[in-house]
Amino acid sequence: MEVIVFAEGQTEEQFIKRVIAPTLRGLGIFLKPQLLHTSRDAKGGAVTFDRLKVNARNTLRQHTDAVLTTFLDLYGLDTSFPGLDQSSPYAGPLRKAERIEASLTAAIVEGIGCKPGRFIPHIQPYEFEGLLFSDVEALATTEPGWNDSLTKLRKIRAGFETPEHINDSFDTKPSRRLETALTPKYHKTRHGPLAAGHVTLAAMERECAHFRGWMDKLRALAQ
Repeated sequence: MEVIVFAEGQTEEQFIKRVIAPTLRGLGIFLKPQLLHTSRDAKGGAVTFDRLKVNARNTLRQHTDAVLTTFLDLYGLDTSFPGLDQSSPYAGPLRKAERIEASLTAAIVEGIGCKPGRFIPHIQPYEFEGLLFSDVEALATTEPGWNDSLTKLRKIRAGFETPEHINDSFDTKPSRRLETALTPKYHKTRHGPLAAGHVTLAAMERECAHFRGWMDKLRALAQ
């Protein structure tokens, strides 16, 4: 089965291609990440709900047997996304993501007329880099010199219930924490997929319940 993944950016695209996709091929599930067309000449970043809907409609019409999913960050999610305002009363990021996903499913199914089973949204709390805190010891082996920051990484991780709870302001989001803590400096597109390979998908699923739920939904497509 072909599963097209709308990815947030190049880092997420490579993470899906290099880390997630190989684990699903044996089940007959073939992930094909792609960046959204956000303007006539650009892809990636600045994802609004209208842009998502247009891209979803075009993609599902072109690939009539495919399933569509998303890998978008909860941090910085555009205010146009359905369910975002209603998710604010929920205390935790996992509940917020679930609420947005439910609203997004309803809006896409109704808006473009696809069957519900063809759209499986995933909103990652709070962003891709949170997953890298699933195993900070392994993360620290990614780049020579990063092991010197292991104490800082452990302290960050210990401050939160799970990696998916590492919070969502500009100065405290997971990617910013990595940029601040690590020397040589963390660079998203260069280090992100590489670090994910060190941390491993198994560790991410063990530590990150919402991410694991998405992986379970993808695996279930094999049935």
